[in-house]
Amino acid sequence: MRRLLVANRGEIAVRVIRAARDMGIETVAVHSSADRDAMHVGLADSAIEIGPPPAVRSYLDIAAVLDAAARTGADAVHPGYGFLAERADFARACADHGLVFVGPGAETMELLGDKVAARAVATAAGVPVVPGSAGPVESAAEAAAIARAVGYPVMLKAVGGGGGRGLRVVNDDDELAGAFGVAAREAGAGFGDPRLYVERCVATASHVEVQILGDGTRVVAVGERDCSLQRRRQKVIEEAPAPRLDPVVRPRLSEAAVRLCEAVGYRGAGTVEFLVDARSDAFYFIEVNTRIQVEHPVSEIVFDVDLVAEQLRIAAGGSVRPLSAGSRHALELRICAEDPAAEFAPSPGRIDGLALPTGPWVRVDTWIEPGTVVSPYYDSLLAKLIVWGPSRATVVHRARRALDELRITGIKTTVPLLAEILRQGWFEAGEYDTLMLERWLQTREEVAS
Repeated sequence: MRRLLVANRGEIAVRVIRAARDMGIETVAVHSSADRDAMHVGLADSAIEIGPPPAVRSYLDIAAVLDAAARTGADAVHPGYGFLAERADFARACADHGLVFVGPGAETMELLGDKVAARAVATAAGVPVVPGSAGPVESAAEAAAIARAVGYPVMLKAVGGGGGRGLRVVNDDDELAGAFGVAAREAGAGFGDPRLYVERCVATASHVEVQILGDGTRVVAVGERDCSLQRRRQKVIEEAPAPRLDPVVRPRLSEAAVRLCEAVGYRGAGTVEFLVDARSDAFYFIEVNTRIQVEHPVSEIVFDVDLVAEQLRIAAGGSVRPLSAGSRHALELRICAEDPAAEFAPSPGRIDGLALPTGPWVRVDTWIEPGTVVSPYYDSLLAKLIVWGPSRATVVHRARRALDELRITGIKTTVPLLAEILRQGWFEAGEYDTLMLERWLQTREEVAS
């Protein structure tokens, strides 16, 4: 691998460029006309414009990205996360054009991207799945029959993708009848596949994911992360290791993730997601994300490893190597250009002032600088604040200090809300599940009104 094209933008493009340059690999940035002055463009060895601001005409345009690779002489492509990162057709197109795709093969992505097929792989590997339909359901009546068999509430989920699109929680036959068509249309619009399947809703649960690395033969687990603190199924704060996780369950999660990924000959970095039932500690497979995750830095801190560098090394033909956890705890807080006081409306605009926290045990992965214009065309993630220490209690104190030092002016951000969350007793105690943040926000709103 000599010259790497980074097919992304924002903080992940910056992150990949830095890892590649540390390894002596030349980098090529691609950018839309809106990102002409973005940080990742300035950091790369060379850059090329691939289209106008709308992502569908730039970062999602496979032909434009491949043309950029050809024109710049790149021999490898890193997709980052989002955009084309989990598009099997993109991975296949890269291979067809003689480019190394930094990620699993197209066949693996297709298999694990089909949620029903992935459940079948997990079952065959002896990994427990949430009780539900064996495959896609054809009608609301069929879904209702399965829901009654496994017990309400259930979730209608899209076969073709995740992220909350096409997903509905329903509590009885009447709700299911009303939601089925809406969810199918949403799934069709989002993934080009309107098929749905049914899973029992595990109401009080933690969302725990296992980071893995595979070389096509061997897979190693790089610990787990708790990602339960979510709003509308979008993660807000992540941490590693997962607090409150039963010490018996912890190694079993990693073993299950390795077993599943070895069954498909996984190559590259990936994440196997589970729900852990708070009442029984039973765990269930949810899905595999066939890419680097936004929250990968907390695993890097705990295991003292550069996961992006590992991706590049494996893509260049390397093998996985044993990794072991240190005695650290790490938190990641997502700083977004959103206004929590206006129902989290996006807050594009010019950043007038910026002061990032520094000092020991603090890392900030970001793409913003003073004067950066936050575009309305892309996601709202501005930065990831990562803090670590010898214990969770110490890390919470350090996170509060770091947030106090962080200043972003000119646009609204989620910084004040994150600071408020860190002061809550339930967060300090690590007592939260996947619905905690929504419940707390609702109560907070009711009190304020």
